[in-house]
Amino acid sequence: MQVARTRDDLRATRASLGTVGLVPTMGFLHDGHLSLVDVARREHDAVVVSIFVNPTQFGPGEDLDSYPRDVDRDLTLLEKAGVDLAWVPDVEDVYPVGSCTRVRVEGPLTAVLEGASRPGHFDGVATVVTILLGVVDPDALVMGAKDAQQVAVLRHVLRDLGIAVDLVVGPTWREQDGLAMSSRNVYLTPAERAAAPVLRRSLTTVERLYAAGERDAETLRSLVRRNVSAEPAGSLEYVSVADPVTLAELERVGPEGALVSLAAHFGRARLLDNVTLPAAVTPPPSRVQ
Repeated sequence: MQVARTRDDLRATRASLGTVGLVPTMGFLHDGHLSLVDVARREHDAVVVSIFVNPTQFGPGEDLDSYPRDVDRDLTLLEKAGVDLAWVPDVEDVYPVGSCTRVRVEGPLTAVLEGASRPGHFDGVATVVTILLGVVDPDALVMGAKDAQQVAVLRHVLRDLGIAVDLVVGPTWREQDGLAMSSRNVYLTPAERAAAPVLRRSLTTVERLYAAGERDAETLRSLVRRNVSAEPAGSLEYVSVADPVTLAELERVGPEGALVSLAAHFGRARLLDNVTLPAAVTPPPSRVQ
């Protein structure tokens, strides 16, 4: 595996790699990240992984300074996973001195959920991903389903800016007890870690209720609120049952299905999770005999 530190180093190596799948990360990697490497490998000659804690997507009072970092460990994991090229830039290489260009994402898609909780967050995400795409020039951008709103926003960015790259979404990877893998799980105390799987259990209960025929969105939201509030270690920030494309809150889940997403606090850790309620399958018309 080759490691590039600057844009010039990356471009010199990228030129010989053929088709590329790019997996952008902020480091402190876990099996969920490595699963995206596998996804990228399936359809492309080479895999490039970026490790960069992006300052523009953190707001005031967030954990930019304390975000977990261990680049040496990350590079060892990536080499074992068969990654071809890792880009580990400094802030000045991503945002050169005098940098004044930002990608601003407007509209209802970024006004809700994470956009409402973290103003400016998606502008930072859209900016850094646009830079990564410009430098790496990949054929595919590979991201995880856990960050569902981020995926929806970036899908619009690619379309709106005419960036010809495939957006490939890998599944959410989970611990054995169902907790979605996240670099921020390291913040959890043992007691908080034992409590956090209530998030996955709540979403699983929503899936069962939906499968049994429940379509009232507020009933599904209330179920999550009730389940998480029963866990003293956790504090639910929001739960959403929304249109899977527009993220507009629903009164009833229609034939298009829904995205059920939540954010919750367990001590220092702010955790996200989601499930997609499947669209209704319309049976084929019966054949006239």
